[in-house]
Amino acid sequence: MLAQRYANDNLAQIITPIEHYRPFPTASHRAAWDALSEELRQGQLAAGEGHLGMDWPALPATLFMQYARTGNRRNFEAPSLARRLALADLVIAECIEFGGRFIDDIVNGIWCICEESFWGVPAHNWGTRLSGSPLPDTADRMIDLFAGETGALLAWAHYLLSEQLDAVHPVVCDRVRREMRERILGPYLERNDYSWMGLGDSSSGARVNNWNPWCNGNCLMAALLLEDDPERRVAAVAKALRSIDRFIDSYLPDGGCDEGTSYWGRAGASLFDCLELLASASGGQINVYDDPLIANMGRYLYRMHISGDYFVNFADGGAKVGIAHDLVHRYGRAIHDPQLIALGSSTHHRRQAEKATALGASGLYRRLHALFNYPELDAGPADPPYVGQAWLDGIEVMTAREQDGSDKGLFLAAKGGHNAESHNHNDVGQFIVYHDGTPVIIDVGVEAYTAKTFSAQRYEIWTMQSVYHNLPTVNGVQQAPGVKSAARDALFASEPPRVGMSMDIAAAYPEEAHIRSWRRTCSLLKEPTGEVTIRDQFELSQPSEVTLSLMTCREPRIEGAGTLVLGGDTDIAVQFDAEALQATIERIEITDARLLPVWGDHLFRVLLSTRQSVSEGDWTLRIGPSLT
Repeated sequence: MLAQRYANDNLAQIITPIEHYRPFPTASHRAAWDALSEELRQGQLAAGEGHLGMDWPALPATLFMQYARTGNRRNFEAPSLARRLALADLVIAECIEFGGRFIDDIVNGIWCICEESFWGVPAHNWGTRLSGSPLPDTADRMIDLFAGETGALLAWAHYLLSEQLDAVHPVVCDRVRREMRERILGPYLERNDYSWMGLGDSSSGARVNNWNPWCNGNCLMAALLLEDDPERRVAAVAKALRSIDRFIDSYLPDGGCDEGTSYWGRAGASLFDCLELLASASGGQINVYDDPLIANMGRYLYRMHISGDYFVNFADGGAKVGIAHDLVHRYGRAIHDPQLIALGSSTHHRRQAEKATALGASGLYRRLHALFNYPELDAGPADPPYVGQAWLDGIEVMTAREQDGSDKGLFLAAKGGHNAESHNHNDVGQFIVYHDGTPVIIDVGVEAYTAKTFSAQRYEIWTMQSVYHNLPTVNGVQQAPGVKSAARDALFASEPPRVGMSMDIAAAYPEEAHIRSWRRTCSLLKEPTGEVTIRDQFELSQPSEVTLSLMTCREPRIEGAGTLVLGGDTDIAVQFDAEALQATIERIEITDARLLPVWGDHLFRVLLSTRQSVSEGDWTLRIGPSLT
């Protein structure tokens, strides 16, 4: 798409030279900075003041080696991220106040980051020269997500404050430029073997994922802001176009992100960062917002929105997603979509009402946009779009709500797909139910990442297993990973007042499950009263025990034959065939740092098990408040 439209021989004519490239006002150009609202100024100054006199956290070799030794990622990542967040806060605060109060701490931050052996994290220490080393190899520069983020951070600090840093001593900016050439600008141009680029050997069939636009965007920022060789600068843009095309090509026309809503902020949103950078560097001449796929990649977000910070969370990620509301608002404006605009601005207004002072933007690039776009965002609609229903036929995900334009009543989401998706869980046939914008039957999400998460032992983790999703277990056998473990004949039907999807999920299970066919139909009946139904019609090759799992954050209780009640502000009943199934309830204690803020310290799993071995069945679960 991009490389075809904007050929190399034209780029030199349309890319703005570095000496004229001014995507944002620098600190010395005071009019725009001084025009920021007092509320914004004070919030950003307070964030910077929190780091004055900072004792920059140490990152010793033994801390880096903990990942190789124990699998722990957090112990290194937390202080590394703290350094970067502090530097970003200090830079913005100095740009706002412009009195020099933050400069020494900025110099300290830049200096200690420049002295790091690797700007990435231990989990991404994939150098090829000394493969398997527990420490980074400084002779084999790896651009991972966080090295790219660090490069972009330093590039923006240099762009915004070079005059002020040079007043301390020119060695500071010179150090930044030299480190950037060695760690980011040189490797980005000279290497094609970073798998996220999608430019190497394609024989493996591996797809690029969110790494592609995330890394490309950060490298593009570095090149546009710091590469002073015109030919190399244009070459970097040309390479970005070719590589970003690989990401766009990986998407189906529905624009669905199979990595899940939590990763949209670094998938579709990072693509938007790239497109905005390319537009700004070309005076608006590089522009593909008229393409339906680019528009659908933005619309995916509101199609997955449930209520507040709750989003459909198939694949890795939590049920609560803090979206970059300014970016979402700008994406909506770029594709002329009022619903995406409304999702961004309504999130902004809701956070204002909650007295949240953060801009909802990570990285200096997004923060700068959020600062200078604030008046337009603030003037946007206050109500979310609450789309009535959506069907993404490429990734086979549906959503439907009882009341179009409102989060009141029932909400259903279900998926087909396959078990080799990016950030996959074994979850073909999974569904979730919310009521009045709050969770009822849930997708648990994922625990904090460790070395095991992206290893051959991934499916030993309980949150990845089908038995901890709202799915059947047959003959004691769960779903298997792999692209062949897929839904078949997935169909969507919207026949008011009923909307839903059906699919055969038999192929998601290995042969020892003895499943000939398993047709699952997930439906929302909107009238006369809201009700979700999950119908399972199946045939087995030999009699087997069958168990249906239901995950919930509400405390369940059994009330008579064939009725469960999930307690909450409004009780929700689950009715099932008591002659065929019996219910048991398990409490699952939660201690994980990533799950605790979403679900609290416990969850429940309801097991609906056959009273005897069966060879076929036709069961329907009825779920709704009116059934109590």
